[in-house]
Amino acid sequence: MTAPPPSRLPNAVPDTAAASGHDAPTRAIYVIVAHPRWRDSRVNRRLFDAARGIEGVDVNDLYSAYPDFSIDVAAEQRRVARADLIVLVHPIYWYSMPPLQKLWLDEVLSWGWAYGHDGHALANKDLWLVASTGGPQASYRPEGYNQHAFSAFLPAYEQMARLCNMRFLPPHVFHGARRSDDAALDAHVSAFAGKLVTYPQWPELISMPCASECQDIPVMDRPRCATGVADGADDGTANASTGRAA
Repeated sequence: MTAPPPSRLPNAVPDTAAASGHDAPTRAIYVIVAHPRWRDSRVNRRLFDAARGIEGVDVNDLYSAYPDFSIDVAAEQRRVARADLIVLVHPIYWYSMPPLQKLWLDEVLSWGWAYGHDGHALANKDLWLVASTGGPQASYRPEGYNQHAFSAFLPAYEQMARLCNMRFLPPHVFHGARRSDDAALDAHVSAFAGKLVTYPQWPELISMPCASECQDIPVMDRPRCATGVADGADDGTANASTGRAA
């Protein structure tokens, strides 16, 4: 499928790390925003602006940073390695994520770095999904037209975090993005910004256990070397040399 052409966010702030040649601001949060068409965005544009307004939070607009879908893996791994909290901000696309966000995961979370033998770069970090849906919350139930609760569409995120020894935090979801009133959106954005400012002092994190290492993948199902993966691996991990599924 051909990726939709990106619509660059007007007056988007460039990545200060890339522009200056220096490290990003010292802050333990990396916010990755993936919206293919900013001109159509109502919710994610507000979240992006809120994150940019918080001092020290490292924010990356993927579709502006990589309009040709050519991801600077080394630079992204440096930004991820600095962070204690990685935040994925995006609209739900076909019950999953936008294509460039998926490509980012395929290429940046590589074997031997994020998972696999000696791959511990993400160990004990937190992963937080901040998503928006076009359908209302009522559509995400067995009797709704989506036929499932929203949580039924999260296993891929949860298992990715588990494989990388990360803790998957409760998602921050805004339903009904097309029809919601301004007050609901304002409250959602305010709560998002408040969590960025106060992390990791969130009440819900007090009782959450630390991430446990994913130990139960049989050896024969794990990638065997840095140049490829075992055929049919259940974790769906990428070929380290191409960033594509084997």
